[in-house]
Amino acid sequence: MALPETSKGVAYGLSAYIMWGCFPLYFALFDGVPAWEVVIHRVLWSCVFLAVVVTFLKRWPPVKAALAQPSRLGYVLGCAVLIAVNWGVYIYAVESRQVLQASLGYFLTPLVNVGLGMLVLKESISRLQIVAVVLAAIAILYQLFLLGVVPWITLVLAFSFGTYGLLRKQVALDGLSGLFVETLLLLPVGLLALSALSYAGMSHLGESTATTLLLLSSGIVTAVPLLAFAGAARRLRLSTVGFLMYINPSIQFLIALLVFSEPLSPEKLISFVMIWIALGIYSWSAWAGRGKPAAA
Repeated sequence: MALPETSKGVAYGLSAYIMWGCFPLYFALFDGVPAWEVVIHRVLWSCVFLAVVVTFLKRWPPVKAALAQPSRLGYVLGCAVLIAVNWGVYIYAVESRQVLQASLGYFLTPLVNVGLGMLVLKESISRLQIVAVVLAAIAILYQLFLLGVVPWITLVLAFSFGTYGLLRKQVALDGLSGLFVETLLLLPVGLLALSALSYAGMSHLGESTATTLLLLSSGIVTAVPLLAFAGAARRLRLSTVGFLMYINPSIQFLIALLVFSEPLSPEKLISFVMIWIALGIYSWSAWAGRGKPAAA
C-alpha cells in the first residue's frame, strides 16, 4: 500500500536531517586534507553531480532563466559565498574536533533567522520569540565573558547559514536549482584553486585511492540530503519541517560526545541548556501561533 504524502514527507525529512547530522563522521575521514581544499572539491563535484540531477529531473528552465538575468545574480553570488564559508568552517570544526561548537551553531540558527527577520526584514515577532532570541544572546555572552572564549565557530556557522537563508528568500529558485547555480558561480574559482594546488604539488587528489574517492564523493554527499529535504518540504507544513531540523544538531551533539569524546564542561553545558530552553520557547511560540494571520 502506498504511503500517504505526509508520511513520505516525514520519511524524507528524517532521512535528510539524519544524513546531515552524521556529516561529522564523513568529514572526519578527510584526515590530513585541509578544510579549504575539501571545500574546493565539494564545490566542484557538487556542481558536476547537480548538473546530472538537474538534467535527469528536467529542471534546466529555472536555471537558464536565472543565468539569463546576470543583474539579478547578486543575491545568488552572496548565497554562494556564504555557503562556501559555512562549509569551510564546518569541515574545520570536524577536523579540529570542535563538533560541539558546530552543533551549537546549528541549534542557534533558527533563533538567528528570527533575529535577522526582525532586524532586516522588519518582521513582527511575538514576545516569546523575543525572549528566546535574548536568551540565546545571553548564552553566547556567557561563553564570551565567563568562559573567556569567543565561540567563533558557533557564531560563524549560525550567522552564515542564517544570512544565507535571508538572501535565499530574495532568490526565486528552488533548493536544488539554487544550489546548482550557486556552485556554478563558484566553479571558476574552484577550478583555478585546484589548478594552483596541482601546480604547487599540494593537491591531495590522486594521492591515494581512498582520499580520491572521498573527494569525488563529496558532491553526492552534498546533494542527496538536499534532494531528500526538497521532498520533505513539498509534502510537509513548514512548522513540521522546523521541528525536524533539530535532529541534525542533536545527532552532531551526540557524535561529539560519544564518538569524538569531546569534553563538555559544566560551563559549556549551561550555555547549551540556555540555547535549548530558548529553542523550546521559540518552538512553543511557533506551534501556538500556527494558523494565525501574520500581523500587517
